[in-house]
Amino acid sequence: MKLARPNVRHPRIVLAGCRALVEGDGDDAGLVPALRSRGLHARWLAWDDPQTLEADLVIPRATWDYTERLEEFLAWTRRVPHLLNAPDVLAWNTDKRYLADLRAAGVPIVPSAFFGPGEPVTVPDGQVVVKPAVGAGSVGAQRFDDAERAREHARALHAHGQTALVQPYDPRIADGETALVFIGGEQSHAFTKGPLLPPPGQRAALDESGTFAEETLRPADPDVESWDVGHGALATAAAHLGLDVTEFLYARVDVIGGPDDPRLLELELVEPSLGWRQLDDTARDLKQRDFVLAVESALDRLGLGPLDD
Repeated sequence: MKLARPNVRHPRIVLAGCRALVEGDGDDAGLVPALRSRGLHARWLAWDDPQTLEADLVIPRATWDYTERLEEFLAWTRRVPHLLNAPDVLAWNTDKRYLADLRAAGVPIVPSAFFGPGEPVTVPDGQVVVKPAVGAGSVGAQRFDDAERAREHARALHAHGQTALVQPYDPRIADGETALVFIGGEQSHAFTKGPLLPPPGQRAALDESGTFAEETLRPADPDVESWDVGHGALATAAAHLGLDVTEFLYARVDVIGGPDDPRLLELELVEPSLGWRQLDDTARDLKQRDFVLAVESALDRLGLGPLDD
C-alpha cells in the first residue's frame, strides 16, 4: 500500500478476528479504508496469529472464539504490545460477573444470579434464561419455562467448568435490545437487535461459522433515559477499572425496556458488533471517522505517533 505521508512513521495496526472469521462478519469492512485514509496502516489478522505480536496496536473486533479458549486469549492480551480495549478491561468484561459490580454501583441491570460448578442452582418462578457467564453471541444461552430443565442446563454448563448465569426472562425483550454505541467514551449511534432466543427448550440458530447467533438488526433512535443508562454504565465501568471513560476505544451497552424502566442487559467491551451497516452512507462515514480519530488519540496517549522520522 502507498502511505499517505511517507516521511512519517506509521504505526502498524491490526484489527483482530478469529480463525473462523478473520475479518468478522463484514460489519467492520469500512474500518481499514477509514484508517488508511488518515495514513494509518491497518490490516486484519486472527488474534492467535503470531504476527499480531509484532503490531504496534491491536484492536479486537471479531475475536469470537475467545470463550472456548479464555485462558489462552487472556494470556495473549498481555503479550500484545498495546491493545484497545486494554487487557484489564477485557479480563473484567469477558466474565458476565461484571454485572454484579455494575449493580453494586447502582446501575439498573436485568436481575442476574451466578452459580459456579458444584453450587446448587436456584431458579426463580416463571420463564428464565440460563447462559454461561463466559460467553458471546448467545452461544450456550437458552430460555426455559420449566425449572428442572433450567437446572439441567446449568448443571451441563457446570460439567464443562462453566459458571451459570440465571436471569428471569423479561417479556420486553420481544421488542428487541437497544444497542447503544460509544466511541472514545462519547455517545455515537444506536441500533436495535431483534430477539435472539427462540421459545423455551429450543436453541438459537447460529451462523455458518458457529460463533454467534443470527441477528435481525435495524436502526434505532433511543430515548434519553436509555442513553442515561448507557452513560452511567460506561462511567461506572471506567471508575471500577481506574480508567478515564475516554480510554474505552469502543463500547456497546445493550438495554431493554422503555423510558419508564430501562435495564442494562450487557456492557460489551471486548469485541462487540458496532452496527455500522445500520447507518446510511453519510452517517457511517462520519461515525467511522470518529472511530479513526479515537484511534489517533489513543496512539498519541500511548506514545505511538504517527511521529516524524
